[in-house]
Formats: sequence, C-alpha cells, structure tokens
Amino acid sequence: MHIDCVAATDVGRERDHNEDSHLVVPDHGLYVMCDGMGGHAAGEVASKLAVDTIHTVIDEYASDLDNPDTQEGRARALASLIRSAVEDANRAVHALSRSEKTFGAGTTCTSLLVREGKAALGHVGDSRAYLARDGQLHQLSLDHTFAAEAVAKGVMTEEEVADIPEAAYLTRAVGPHPSVVVDTLLFDLLPNDTLLLCSDGLHGYIESDEELLERLDGPVEEIPERLIALALERGGEDNITAVVLRVVADEDDEQAEAHRTTQVAADLEALRHIDMFGELTHAELSRVAQFFSAQEFEEGDAILKQGEDTESLFILVEGQARVDRDGDSIATLPPGSHFGEMALLTQRPRTATVTALEFCRVLELERESFYELAQQDSVLGVKFLWKLAQTLSTRLDESYSPPPKKDIGRTTVRYGMFPSPFSKRQGASSPDE
Repeated sequence: MHIDCVAATDVGRERDHNEDSHLVVPDHGLYVMCDGMGGHAAGEVASKLAVDTIHTVIDEYASDLDNPDTQEGRARALASLIRSAVEDANRAVHALSRSEKTFGAGTTCTSLLVREGKAALGHVGDSRAYLARDGQLHQLSLDHTFAAEAVAKGVMTEEEVADIPEAAYLTRAVGPHPSVVVDTLLFDLLPNDTLLLCSDGLHGYIESDEELLERLDGPVEEIPERLIALALERGGEDNITAVVLRVVADEDDEQAEAHRTTQVAADLEALRHIDMFGELTHAELSRVAQFFSAQEFEEGDAILKQGEDTESLFILVEGQARVDRDGDSIATLPPGSHFGEMALLTQRPRTATVTALEFCRVLELERESFYELAQQDSVLGVKFLWKLAQTLSTRLDESYSPPPKKDIGRTTVRYGMFPSPFSKRQGASSPDE
C-alpha cells in the first residue's frame, strides 16, 4: 500500500507571522506537524528546529529499521525511532530556549513514521492526530493540557474543567525542559484510512467529531484547504495547519491487504468486547493490541494444559475451545472469551486444559508484555487491573456466595460495578443498566 498526503498552512486572520511548521517526507514515511510558542522569533524558530531535527534523525537511522528479523521487532523499532527523534528535537529546542533572543522557545509536536502497514505516533503538546476509519473518528493523541489531563485522570469532568482559566495551559511541550516524555502509539494502517495532523488553530474550531469526520471525506487533495477555510470562516485567530494522509492499497496487494484488514478488525473487535477493556478508547485499544501476539491452533490442539506454568492471558478471536479439568469437560468457550488471566498475577500452575474444537485464532498477552504496557502507561495499567479485579470478584461471588433470597436480590448485577477512577468521575452503573 502507499500513502497519499497533502498539507497546507495559513497564518490566520489575527497573526502577522506563522509559528506552525510541517514536514512531509514520503521516502521515509515521515509526517510532522509542530506549533511553536514563545513569541515572534522563538515560536517560529522552535517549530522549524524541531521539524528539521526530527528529519535529520530519521534520515540517519531509517536504514536501521530493516535490522530486526521479525515484523514485530521492526514495528517496535519504528516506535522507538520516532520517540528518539522527538527527544532529540526537545534537546535542540531546549538549548535554543536558553538563548537571550529566543528565551522561552518551545513547540508542540505531532509526528508519524509509517512503514510496512504500521504507523508510529510521537506526540507532545496539544496539536492533534486523528484517524477516520469505517465511518468513525478516533483522536489518537492526548492533549497535554491541564484540562485534558484532569479529565483523563478522572480528577474533573469536562463540564467542571471548562470553567477554569488555566484549562488550556500546556503541561508538556518540546523545549521548556531538558527532557520530555513522548507519547508513542504503534498501530496498524488499513486501506482507506484517513489521518489528520493539525494545530489547535484548526481543531479548536471543529464543533464535533461528526463534523470533522464528514469533512475528512472526499478527495484527499481538497481536504486541507477545505479545513483551513472552515477555521478562517469561524475566526482564524491562530495559525492553521493541516496534514492529511490517505492510505491506498496497491492493486497487486489488494487481496493480502483485505486479509490483513479482516484480521486487524477482528482483533480490535475482540478486545473491544472484553469486559476488561470496556473503558478503553480506540487509541488505548490500539496500544494494547500491539502487546498481544497472534497464535493459530488447529482442531485438537491444546492452547494451554492443566499443570503447566505458562504466564499469559488468552483471548479467543475466532473458533471455539473446550475447557477440561481432571479429564472432565466443564465449559465450551465461544469467540470473544478470555482465559488464563490469573497467570498475570500469580505463578500457580494452570488449573485446566483448553483445547481447540476447530480452527482457532487466539491473542496472547504474556506477563512481561503486560508489565511493559503498565509501565509505559500507568493510567491504562490501572484501568486494566481495575477490570481484572472486578472480574475475579464476580467469580468469587458466584462461586462461594449462597443463592440470594428473592426479596433481597443481592447479586453483582443488582449492585452494579464502579467504573475505574479514570472514567471521568462517572457514578456506579445503576441496577437497570
């Protein structure tokens, strides 16, 4: 497959200079959007320096992406390289920010590195990356503002934070400090995907996801100017930049891409319908998916065996499996089932054997991969563990609690489940939900 990309920028109606910088390097699959800050000279120079530094790093090390033997290894290298490039940009801009003429220089940075059907996002600040796929819009980046982080951590609701003057303050940017934490996201690109990298001078004027989704439709060459015209019409108080990518399947690869699309969609759908991942956004699901490995089993194959010491969680994406304990069949698992989750927490031997009843496609999350996931994203790790604890609590209730009296109806469903602390401070689900 290949990428069609069109980018455009505009100074806006209020500014006399443009502090946005962007970069499109199709040969490297590199797409960058930076929004400078810190005054007339500082902002322009900071965003341009960040873009140029990222370009230099990718140009120097792109050939190393071919070194890993496996596709999974090359994908991990892709994410590592874009992270390193943005970190190098931070060091360069930080040095600039110490200069008298450009004191306080900084910039946001939203960048994509694309290779072998994978995209690695490197992000700092409040510029944004969006993905339009199958009639749905997903914000892939998290705004590093006081408002966005307060909502994401469950400290405040969107309504509460809207009344705070500091809501738009950046909590993270490229340049102000010697080092910066770069958000990275590795995800699959599929034919007909449309991606948008944009500054807040554009997304600040978009009224809803539905509106943006509609405006990302149509010929890719028309989209950036159309989005800029919308921002200008609604005020244009800031610089406006849009970098739009459209994924196109090559004719020779259409069949292979169609098969890959089916598998990626099935994997994400399986994760989405697992209760343990019920609170996750599309971006979070995509991050989780990259830590799973896919396994295939034929009829009669043992997915795991009673007494063994394997340490993985399994999700059954396709096919059915039978659960046996001490030679007795105790359950049949349909697609979407998960099993083996206790191995993420304990080293006890497996208590049952799970055997494929037909061809099965299974996603496996090893304990070390789970630890890595939780270390990279603590909020995501807590969401996962919260749901896992609730799942185990429910099973204990069902296993050891006596049958409820009819007049009390004391069941887990009756009392509901509290959402995690990061669920925008929602209340517990009601008994009727």
